[in-house]
Amino acid sequence: MWFSNMSKLFVNIDHVATLREARKVNIPSLLEALFECQLAGAQGVTIHLREDERHVKRKDVYDIKLHKTIPMNLESSINEDIVGVVCDVVPEMTCIVPEKRQEITTEGGLNVVDLQSCLKPIIERYHQKNIEVSLFIEADKKMIALASDLGADAIEIHTGKYANASYKERGAELDIIRAGIDFAYDKGLKVNLGHGLNYENIHPLLKNPKVSEFNIGHSIVAQAVFVGLREAVSEMRRLIES
Repeated sequence: MWFSNMSKLFVNIDHVATLREARKVNIPSLLEALFECQLAGAQGVTIHLREDERHVKRKDVYDIKLHKTIPMNLESSINEDIVGVVCDVVPEMTCIVPEKRQEITTEGGLNVVDLQSCLKPIIERYHQKNIEVSLFIEADKKMIALASDLGADAIEIHTGKYANASYKERGAELDIIRAGIDFAYDKGLKVNLGHGLNYENIHPLLKNPKVSEFNIGHSIVAQAVFVGLREAVSEMRRLIES
């Protein structure tokens, strides 16, 4: 079985690249961010190579692959060029995500129903390289069941609606996520959570042995402005493990 009693923290360092690209210079360094995450005890690093490479560049992907001592989760679209990079880099895992050129960040889950004919051969290609495949989807039973049918190893449930919900709506969104976790777990899927999670709203999602990994980026990088990246990662890890 995939599952352990302790959820892992994968730190998404895309926003370090966002800061770098604001001035189109070489600082801050994604490699230094990787090293700080590793020293803080992160169990994995997540990066998203977008088709337009507006934040993370493909050179970054190869550099991180070369220097990392923890697993890499390389988020990718279904674009053939990006799929080729994933197959060449061979990260420990990849999360297939929807992608729009105009969006600031990923706005929702993958529409597995519409994309299933495209997804199946991509998943098979990744499996030939022994890459673990996750699909970034909403906590919707139809999407989860299709992810299982297509041969995905894992799903990452989009927690953005929960993170952005009002206080009154948050309980309902939390119930949807919990039901999705249970359904996916029963399907034999590894269950990860990500998008919009921070040091406050993560609390109701902790202590669930069915959750394998949390992918968290923006809130950690934001906290790093005040306490440094190593401490920000350490604080989040302590929350998850305490």
